Amino acid sequence: MVFQNYALYPHMTVYDNLAYALKLRKVKKPEIDKKVREVAEILDITQYLKRKPKALSGGQRQRVAIGRAMVRDPKVFLMDEPLSNLDAKLRNQMRAEIIKLRSRINTTFMYVTHDQTEAMTLGDRIVIMKDGYVNQIGTPQEVFNKPVNLFVAGFIGMPVMNFFDNCKVLLENGVYYAEIRGVRFKLDDFQQKALKQNGIETQDIVAGIRPQHVTVGEGELVAKIEVSEMMGSEYNIHARCEGDEVVMLIPTFDLDTDVSMGQTVNFTTKPMLIQMFDKETGHNLIWYDAESASNDAPVCKRYDF
Repeated sequence: MVFQNYALYPHMTVYDNLAYALKLRKVKKPEIDKKVREVAEILDITQYLKRKPKALSGGQRQRVAIGRAMVRDPKVFLMDEPLSNLDAKLRNQMRAEIIKLRSRINTTFMYVTHDQTEAMTLGDRIVIMKDGYVNQIGTPQEVFNKPVNLFVAGFIGMPVMNFFDNCKVLLENGVYYAEIRGVRFKLDDFQQKALKQNGIETQDIVAGIRPQHVTVGEGELVAKIEVSEMMGSEYNIHARCEGDEVVMLIPTFDLDTDVSMGQTVNFTTKPMLIQMFDKETGHNLIWYDAESASNDAPVCKRYDF
């Protein structure tokens, strides 16, 4: 177990902190020394073995806490928000260290975090929970591209997904359209098949579009820019479209439209990138699998088209 607050013994040196669990198991001293030095080498803390925790930085203490778990050769590591006490730069460094460590020792890590960046970069599979219930289980790519409900869609992704209330999915002459602020998008073949297979009729929806999927300077949707942040390689634009806040991430090299504060711009997206959520339940009309889902574990439907 690796704790959020490190939980190191303050009166012991780094060496003794690492060796303590092995001493309790009556492991022989030569074996303890070998294990401790092997782990210290992996975590690059050999030079700190004679120091006490108060003489270490936050990142160094975190490495010792991880090392204390490693010396036992566990089958599973349990990590309880181990990086939340670190500053942003150190958190990024330690995240990279954990990724390298996992590949080196090839052991299962169960990692609890509220930081979606940690979840997306560290996880092979992510379990997203709300109020004690599992909302979705999947790979980082699955939960990003195929959110089963509004909560998952709004939680995964930075900046968060744009949501448009009072929209519709329309079924006319056997063809599905998404209507956002009076603008119709004819959905692509995959969406047509999935909606038909799920028996979807014309209904009110909440439409979702990720900021990365917005195209500025084209289309019939209109927004007024409230804030325009130049981030170097991209603009982070906050605008308003008939009461709905819209965030847009636009690469600077791909922009020939004035995006300064107060400007009115047209924008659009590709129909295949529109997420559609049931107005009442919040379920994704394509990806939520009602037949397989239980109350505490909604399932992402899988298609083979």
